[in-house]
Amino acid sequence: ALYKRIIIAISILIPLIVAGLFGVKIDGVDLHFLPPIYATINGVTAILLVLAFIAIRMGNKKLHRAIMVTCMALSAVFLGLYVAYHMTSESTPFGGEGPIKVIYFFILITHILLSILVVPLVLISFLRAFLGDFKNHKRLAKYVLPIWFYVAMTGVIVYLLISPYYSS
Repeated sequence: ALYKRIIIAISILIPLIVAGLFGVKIDGVDLHFLPPIYATINGVTAILLVLAFIAIRMGNKKLHRAIMVTCMALSAVFLGLYVAYHMTSESTPFGGEGPIKVIYFFILITHILLSILVVPLVLISFLRAFLGDFKNHKRLAKYVLPIWFYVAMTGVIVYLLISPYYSS
């Protein structure tokens, strides 16, 4: 019960804090180099999610656990870098036109919405595994994995689509 309340609090606070920090601008700090780093973190996370899935399918629980802990750590690092960048830089408008603009915004919007949804799902799934409730962990993880993978991959795609429009 306490864990669930903590997960709910974290799941509400993260988007609120991130949104609030977007309104905070720190001048004089140049973190323009961060987007390719946090996009790479997203890409590595996506690859590791696939490897974790393969590990558990092969029955290697120890490797699966280690990879998933790494994914959690990478997600925390991503979040910190992402917020730091947006606190020191103006948002970059997408400069593409026509169908690519529609595609970009579809990917961006689904990425943002699912990134908010995936936080409690990942935390609940992780907690179930941590507490040894593997039956319910597996039941939830089959939904969490594709959502988390989509969020990680679309993070890379969003970066690749907007990177030509970053100012240096």
